[in-house]
Amino acid sequence: MVYEANARVRDPVYGCVGAISSLQQQIDALQTQLAMAQAEVVHLRVRQTASFSHHGFGPGSPSNSGSPSSKLMGSQAKPIFDMDMVVDHASFGESMWSC
Repeated sequence: MVYEANARVRDPVYGCVGAISSLQQQIDALQTQLAMAQAEVVHLRVRQTASFSHHGFGPGSPSNSGSPSSKLMGSQAKPIFDMDMVVDHASFGESMWSC
């Protein structure tokens, strides 16, 4: 109740709803940034895997078959997150700290 009263003093029209709306916008912007960072990680992993296989360092090459590093690389190639997100680029340029 005290928080709502203080929020009403700062913003007589919206009160806590204004703060909640601002926080929701920040969450949306951060989720967009996270999705883009995750997509970049996937892209870099694919490039790294392609580079390794192009230079003969793939899991099936004779030089790495059975070595611990090839087993580790094989386990790291699996994505640890699901990329079924849609990124809204329209609001990405806006500052996430503005109210």
